[in-house]
Amino acid sequence: QVQLQESGGGLVQPGGSLRLSCVASGIIFSVHFMGWYRQAPGKERELVAAMTEGGGTAYADSVKSRFTITRDKAKNTVYLQLNSLRPEDTAVYYCRTIHENYWGRGTQVTFST
Repeated sequence: QVQLQESGGGLVQPGGSLRLSCVASGIIFSVHFMGWYRQAPGKERELVAAMTEGGGTAYADSVKSRFTITRDKAKNTVYLQLNSLRPEDTAVYYCRTIHENYWGRGTQVTFST
């Protein structure tokens, strides 16, 4: 059974950082096109970062230069490093195998004011 599980979310300070993790079972991330998405209350889910099978990356303009997607093949884990966090980054963050449409259940990132 394929399962994806996100972790690492939490309450962050202005300009703070978090590292989100997505650990998979039943699937090897290195042979899949991976994405990190987020969804804020009342808004549509949006793609914020992606990594191709070969390790190439792409980012939404809103997070470019602040977020970084990485992969650890040995741990079968994909990460999203969130830096310089802003209030508008508050959302539930999900990982996904884009072509196969396997989703994790999400991890909450909340900005503290």
